[in-house]
This record gives sequence, C-alpha cells and structure tokens, in this order.
Amino acid sequence: MRLGIVGLGVIARFYLAALERSPDFTLAAVCDRDPAALADHGVPGYRDHRELLAAGGLDAVVVTAPNDVHAIVCRDVLDAGLPVCVEKPLATTLADGRDLADLAAGRQVALFTAFHRRYNSNVLALRDKIGDATIESMTVRYLEQIEEHVGHDRWYLDAARCGGGCVADNGPNALDLVRLFLGPVALRGVRIDRDGTGVDRQAVLALDRATVELDWSFPGEVKDVEVRLGDGSVLHADMLAGYREFKESLRHEYEGVLREFAEAVLLGPAWSDGGLAALSIVDEAYRRETHA
Repeated sequence: MRLGIVGLGVIARFYLAALERSPDFTLAAVCDRDPAALADHGVPGYRDHRELLAAGGLDAVVVTAPNDVHAIVCRDVLDAGLPVCVEKPLATTLADGRDLADLAAGRQVALFTAFHRRYNSNVLALRDKIGDATIESMTVRYLEQIEEHVGHDRWYLDAARCGGGCVADNGPNALDLVRLFLGPVALRGVRIDRDGTGVDRQAVLALDRATVELDWSFPGEVKDVEVRLGDGSVLHADMLAGYREFKESLRHEYEGVLREFAEAVLLGPAWSDGGLAALSIVDEAYRRETHA
C-alpha cells in the first residue's frame, strides 16, 4: 500500500525507519511546511497536505503534524476517502475527535490512533506473564524532561498548539496502556500542576483500579508499568529496559504501529481503537482539574 506522511518532525523518523522494514507499506509522498524537510526522501514532497491529497496515488496517510492540526488534516484525508493513522492525541478537543470518528464511519475507512507504547516488547511480555490472572491495581508512570524529547518541535510547549501539556500529549499513551490491561476505565480523580506559562507539567490521574503519573519536569526518563495481582504479587515492565540509546525503544514500537495500521486499513469502518476514549478522559481531566 502506498503511504503518504504529513509532518516530518521528531516522530516522523521512526515511521520512515519502520517503513523500510514494512511488508505492508511503501513510502509514496511526504508533506511538511519546511521545504528543507522534504529533501532526500526519493518521493514527491508537498508543503500543503491538500496538494498531496490532490496529487492522488495514495492508499493511506500517516499524520504526525502538530497536535493542533490533527483534526484539520485528518478531516481532509477522510474526506478524500483514505484511511488515516494519526499520532496521539486524536485531536485537541473532544468535539473534533467525535467529528473525525463520525466522518470515518461515514466514509467507510479506518481512523487509527497511534499509541506506540502498546507495542513495546516489555509491556507485551508483562501482559503475557499475567495471562488470565486477576489484576487488583496498576500504575503507569510516564516521566521525562520534555525539553530533551521535542527537538526542534517547540510547539509541544505551547498549550494552545499541544492541546495542553503532559495530560494532553503523554496522557493518551499512558491511558491506552491502562486500557490494554484493564479495558475501558473511568476517571475518578485528578491533580494537575502547571508552570508559569500555563502548561501542565505534572499530573496524577486516578482511574478504576489504576493510577497514571505524568511528569514533564522529571530529571531523566522513566516509562514503566506496575501491576498488582489478586494474589498480592507485583509485576513490573520497564519500557526502556534493553534499549540503551535515547528513544531506541521507539524503533520496534513504530514497526508495531504500521503492522496494526495495515490491519486497520483492511478492516475499514470495522476498525475501532481507544483514540476517542483517551481523548474523552483527557477532556474530563482538564474539566475536573484540581491542584496540589
């Protein structure tokens, strides 16, 4: 299948690397506002996603553009009748997320939200180890110094463009891991701490049998899952264990993203993921926000 990529920022390189090993997709076109980013891909490059879509020749599109344009770009892709894989969050507002889901259903194509951590080898090994055992509770920690991770994509630190801060951007990945282990959950409580610019830098979300801890000011990086089983035993998965280089774990995770996106393309309107559910909890967290 011929794939177009809209947005060539910090995450796009992991899609490009995964494409080199994908049996399902081949890169057919790229799009970015920066003309320098379009060079050396060996495929047509466009500075406007509408030009990319108008040129035709695509079977699916990946959107890794800034969060605030996810809804705009995805809406145009879906209107063109193409399935779309969009980086989390699905959109920056719940209303936009619902509109996209309705549009995908109407166009009979897949709307796929990329939650790359659900493909992490250590997370999957933990899930296999748990098997059919009863999970009493779990904690997902997503802690990092955000400035070390965004590269030139400074829009992450603009609450309007990001959709918020750690809750809006890292929250969906952590919430999806809760969903992976427990299924659908509801928000029971929230605490959010913001910096002087209004960006949420730390948060704790209390959910059914789960806690999500988020931090954008952490000195270092911790991404892990801890599960307490009904028999009292505690199991743990470090998403970064075994991956010594910075962001090395993302390489195999995005291979998983493309592998499952290929399945979603074939399923079309029958595909359903947790993109809208995660966005709904993020929306509720901001509405119920309390401070330490």
